[in-house]
Amino acid sequence: MALIKHETSGQMSREQAAERLREIADQLSRHNEVSFVSHGKKVTVDVPDQVSLEVEIEVGKSSEIEIEISW
Repeated sequence: MALIKHETSGQMSREQAAERLREIADQLSRHNEVSFVSHGKKVTVDVPDQVSLEVEIEVGKSSEIEIEISW
């Protein structure tokens, strides 16, 4: 299968960011998959029961939280 890479970014409120994270979490827990639209086509990625989770928090002049799920 060819590599498909999908990235989104943009400014939003903290509450909007939390809502987006909840949407992704709901897809994982309820449907065992994550869907997104790429070049006008819906792409669905099946996610196995066991995954690796990495959470990285950096605090400084510019702070960030990175969340990575892989399998």
